[in-house]
Amino acid sequence: MSRFTYRAALIAVLLQSAAAFAPVKLSVSPPASTALNVASAVPTTSFSLDEYLQSKIGPIEAALEASVKSRIPQTDKICESMAYSLMAGGKRIRPVLCIAACEMFGGSQETAMPTAVALEMIHTMSLIHDDLPSMDNDDMRRGKPTNHVIYGEDVAILAGDSLLSTSFEHVARHTKGVAAEKVVDVIARLGKSVGAEGLAGGQVMDLECEAKPGTTLDDLKWIHIHKTATLLQVAVAAGAVLGGATPEEVAACEKFAMDIGLAFQVADDILDVTASTEDLGKTAGKDEATDKTTYVKLLGLEESKKYARELIDEAKECLAPFGDRAAPLLAIADFIVDRKN
Repeated sequence: MSRFTYRAALIAVLLQSAAAFAPVKLSVSPPASTALNVASAVPTTSFSLDEYLQSKIGPIEAALEASVKSRIPQTDKICESMAYSLMAGGKRIRPVLCIAACEMFGGSQETAMPTAVALEMIHTMSLIHDDLPSMDNDDMRRGKPTNHVIYGEDVAILAGDSLLSTSFEHVARHTKGVAAEKVVDVIARLGKSVGAEGLAGGQVMDLECEAKPGTTLDDLKWIHIHKTATLLQVAVAAGAVLGGATPEEVAACEKFAMDIGLAFQVADDILDVTASTEDLGKTAGKDEATDKTTYVKLLGLEESKKYARELIDEAKECLAPFGDRAAPLLAIADFIVDRKN
């Protein structure tokens, strides 16, 4: 089968499968217990997260840079705007989670890399759009002027749109050695993560709840399950799918990632009131200045720290059956609540 015929067939399968992709019901309940036994989820061998990240960041950065190269003069400006935000640094948590999950089930970095790149494209799109004057109206991101400050709102919007559409193409075109149905599964998960039951829906709810009296903890959880946690969940689940995990194993990975996704947002809310603009690489204290509902606002600082740690402990329990193979994911979970920016 020619490459063109293969890709055409893959797209046909995608279009047929998208409507049948079953939505997952997400729980917004807090951890049932604050005294989880996580000993069984602790690796029995020593593991250095720093060394692991150093081994992954270089290949990830190279793949990201190659993904937005302009190939004709007419696309130079849009590709420059895309690359400006995509290559602006960041923790690359989503790509690393995807690769780590794939490797946990016997897959390779090469197999997961196209999806890892796509995840960072989608995340970057969300940051570009989130910073726009009509959204959060921020002029600093990762220590640099935001995209619309440099390129204007019109080009910034289009750069985000282009990153989003390119993410799906990148997975379809560059994923090798994996059954077509698994590639379709990954693309469908990515698509759902940005739609009404994903990032877009969470962002709309977030905007509606700004300075709104009576916003509850359940409202806040719904926002951040969809706005923040869902893309982290897809990162781990997609990596597991590509690595050959069973449906039950994928479900355990999804629960792990949902917990660390919520913990990630709680940690962000904590850092907004405890860290400096220089440390964060974006405007500190912005949540309070805009009267935004946050975990710190509803729970207080100390209870928010406690809740973040409870979520991480619960997440670790989900990976206990995988033993030392889960070491990178467990270390990333701790990093999420211990980070300084």
